[in-house]
Amino acid sequence: MIRPGTGFPTDRATRTTPVAHVPADVGRLSASAVSLLHVDGRSSVCRACPRLVTWREEVAETKRAAFADDRYWGRPVTGWGDPRARIVVVGLAPAAHGGNRTGRIFTGDRSGDWLFGALHRAGLATQPTSTSAYDGQELLHTRITLPVRCAPPANRPTPLERDTCAPWFRREVELLRPTARAYVVLGGFGWASTWSALRATGSAVPDRVPRFRHGLEVPLDGGPTVLGCYHVSQQNTFTGRLTEAMLDDVLERAKAAAGVS
Repeated sequence: MIRPGTGFPTDRATRTTPVAHVPADVGRLSASAVSLLHVDGRSSVCRACPRLVTWREEVAETKRAAFADDRYWGRPVTGWGDPRARIVVVGLAPAAHGGNRTGRIFTGDRSGDWLFGALHRAGLATQPTSTSAYDGQELLHTRITLPVRCAPPANRPTPLERDTCAPWFRREVELLRPTARAYVVLGGFGWASTWSALRATGSAVPDRVPRFRHGLEVPLDGGPTVLGCYHVSQQNTFTGRLTEAMLDDVLERAKAAAGVS
């Protein structure tokens, strides 16, 4: 596991960053975070969900055979990209041997291959792949984030874990509000979390939120446009439920909504 303050590229924490041990700590520390750097640093050392802490650290210790020589991140994974992003891509949670290994969401796994390929084709990423936090990848006008920051067993966080982690995501959405003009939400879990965060941070969310479906586009009065997209999971991409053309179309519409050329 990568310890805070040891110089890892994505690490925004220091040895003195306050640690959340219970849900109340998450609420307090997220609310008092004055910048994205504070949110990223504080959330990256969170220990408020015992099951997730145990799982992410166990995976980081046992590793997958293909990555036996890698030093796993083994901590909560944060959002990353342009701090003044006009487009925000929302996933679900880090993969056990993807973000939990590399320390960067969607980096080092098959889902990321699809997402970064599409972002690069759209002119929103400088490289078509992202394999390591050291690879020099940069996002343009874009930030990628996630409502659950620890890798969950079987990729399924519990409702309590989702709710415990939610204040980190809400505060991030609040800090992005001045610039974010489009949210590309990957999958139904992120869809529900995004609407909850937008409502909590003052956006004009409809009383009845539309059910998730791929390609749905919902402009908010005076706020961002929210677009639904199937998650870039292998289950969706291998079966053809999500194609490159479908993903490219959503990103192009997000660019138009955000005023990004």
